[in-house]
Amino acid sequence: MTGYATAGTMTTVQQSTDPAAKPTSRKRFLTVAALALMLVPLLAGCIRVQVSMGVSANDRVTGQVVAAAIPANEADKGPQLTPPSSLEDKIRVQEYKKDGYVGSQAFFSDLSFGDVAQLGSMYAEGSGSFQITLKRSGDTVTLDGKADLKTVPTQGADVQVSIAFPARVGTTNGTRDGDSRVSWTLPAGEVSTMRAEVNYADPSTRSFAGWAGIMAGLALGVAIVVGAMAWMARNRAPIKRAPAAKAPVMKTPVTKSPASKQADNKNPKNTTK
Repeated sequence: MTGYATAGTMTTVQQSTDPAAKPTSRKRFLTVAALALMLVPLLAGCIRVQVSMGVSANDRVTGQVVAAAIPANEADKGPQLTPPSSLEDKIRVQEYKKDGYVGSQAFFSDLSFGDVAQLGSMYAEGSGSFQITLKRSGDTVTLDGKADLKTVPTQGADVQVSIAFPARVGTTNGTRDGDSRVSWTLPAGEVSTMRAEVNYADPSTRSFAGWAGIMAGLALGVAIVVGAMAWMARNRAPIKRAPAAKAPVMKTPVTKSPASKQADNKNPKNTTK
C-alpha cells in the first residue's frame, strides 16, 4: 500500500497481486502525480504584492514593496527582491513573514521619479508584468501604471497599490482614501491600469523663485549696509568750521565830571585846542 499527498489529503492506492492489474495501478499513479503537478501553479497563485508610496512636495518618493507567496514547503522562502545596482544605497530588503505568506519586503527612500520606474526590475522571475511611472509636466504630476496579471491564478491573489501625494488628487481611476491618497486592488487573471493626476508647484521653479528672493534680499541688504557705512563715515569725518567774524568794538564817549573840568581849566596842557 502506497500513499500520495494531494492538496493536503492522503490518497491510498491498494496494489493488486494480480500481474494483470499492474498496468492499471501504474496508470493510476501517473494520474495522481499529474494532479499533484497541476496543483503547484495553484499554490503559486497564492501571492501577495503590496506597493505603498508617498510623494513629497520636492518630487521625492518614499515607500515599500512586499512580494510574498504561500510556501510550497518548509524550504520555500518565497519571492526574493533584489535592488537594482544603481539604487542599492536607497533600498533596504528584509525577510517577510505574515499571514502564512513568506517572501521579502523592500523599503526605499529619496527616490526620483526616474528611480521609481526601476522598482519593477527587483523581481525578474515573477510572472506577468507590473510597472508604475511618475511624470511631471509643469505643475502637473501624472501617475501611470499597468499590471498584466493574466498569468496569475485568481485563487489567493492579493495585489494592492497605494500612493499619497502632497496635494489633492484631481482625477484618478482608483479608490480615493482621502483628498491626497488613492489606492487600487488589482484582480488576478486580468490586465489593469492605474492613473492619477495631481497639481502642485514644480520644485525646480519654486527653488528658482526662492533663490531669486534670496538674491534680491542679499542685494537689498548689501545696499543698506553700504549706505549705512557711507553715512557713518560721513558723520565720523572732522568738520572744518569757518572762523567766527569778530564783532566791531564800539567806543563809548567819556563824560568828564565837573571836578575833572576844573582841573583841566587849571592845567591848560590838558585842554584840547
